[in-house]
Amino acid sequence: MRWFGRSEAAQAGNAGANAPPFDPVLLGAILSLVALGLVMVYSASAIPASQSKRLGFDEFYYLKRQLLAAGLGLVLLVVAFKVGHRRVQLLAYPVLAFTFVSLLLVPLIGKSAGGAQRWIPLGPFQFQPAEAAKVALVLYLAHSLSKKGEVIRTFSIGLLPHVIVTVALVGLCLAQSDFGTGVILFLVLFAVLFSAGARVSYLIGAGLAALPVAYWLVRSKEYRWTRIIAFLDPEAHRYKEGFQLWESLLGAAHGGWFGQGLGQGKGKLYYLPAAHTDFIAAVIAEETGLLGVLLLLGLFGVVVWRGVRAALNASTPFAAYSALGFTALLGAQAIVNLSVVFGLVPTKGLTLPFVSYGGSSLVANYVLLALLVRISDQTARRAPERAVAT
Repeated sequence: MRWFGRSEAAQAGNAGANAPPFDPVLLGAILSLVALGLVMVYSASAIPASQSKRLGFDEFYYLKRQLLAAGLGLVLLVVAFKVGHRRVQLLAYPVLAFTFVSLLLVPLIGKSAGGAQRWIPLGPFQFQPAEAAKVALVLYLAHSLSKKGEVIRTFSIGLLPHVIVTVALVGLCLAQSDFGTGVILFLVLFAVLFSAGARVSYLIGAGLAALPVAYWLVRSKEYRWTRIIAFLDPEAHRYKEGFQLWESLLGAAHGGWFGQGLGQGKGKLYYLPAAHTDFIAAVIAEETGLLGVLLLLGLFGVVVWRGVRAALNASTPFAAYSALGFTALLGAQAIVNLSVVFGLVPTKGLTLPFVSYGGSSLVANYVLLALLVRISDQTARRAPERAVAT
């Protein structure tokens, strides 16, 4: 196959002459996630920020920075939308090179926070190269695979180069104690290679080979191993290693069906660390209840559905693989984040896309959104042209 986009006739039959210039359902779902995130970031951070001398006792501190990141992301969305995915394809290798350089600079000039050195200071802002690595990997995979054709089924050309690049990115992320991003990069790699037509036996072999390495990585760092222990029995470790997970589960339990009400949650009041970042879903569960969590899951479900739809209807192999990679990235990160919050997998430092506080994460997600929307736009525009031509 190895491009899974539909035939021109099928695409023409699916889109009429009155098709919108982009996918409004996809855009609406993501903008809803952004709006929900802004509300919950303020709710989760207002009281701690208002009592922090370091933050100038400003309850709107995190909200203002999140709004600024959202504004920058919207600007990038418009720019990327106008550029188009064909021009973006030319940037695949420059973006990858920039990402490698940025990751190498982190140990030299990076800023530490929470025991990890992951950010490069840029005046009043901070840039996290690991977020750029996610975008860079998808662009590289899409560009490379779109030119491979049938040789994608070979080991030396179809599998090995892509694994080497991914391992290099993951290694640099691990050097910054960012195990979660490494997991996401590998999930994206396997999703895109599988969809491109790589041999399943090669993928299974690569996955089995990675298992002992993953085990060694977990055992080599005491904090990673203690997270595993706390995950297995959070109640027994609720005062030490399992404190964050236990408070997250308590908050979700207190939410019930309808929640305690916006702003009324207790977990964010110094009980739950990272309430406005990695564990913002716990605040959503406590304040909006199970219904709020179901709404959150529904919005991400719509994003994945429309992203896969854009990939299936894409006009070029690069567009198809890009759409699939970006969708896999957003979907996998959302699933892992929510699984951590609700105690289904051990704790990892990953944000909830479009919802958690974090400028680099939000801007990177907007770039993904722009390219997805642009792909859906070009699909809608080309289909009527094909229908006329046939």
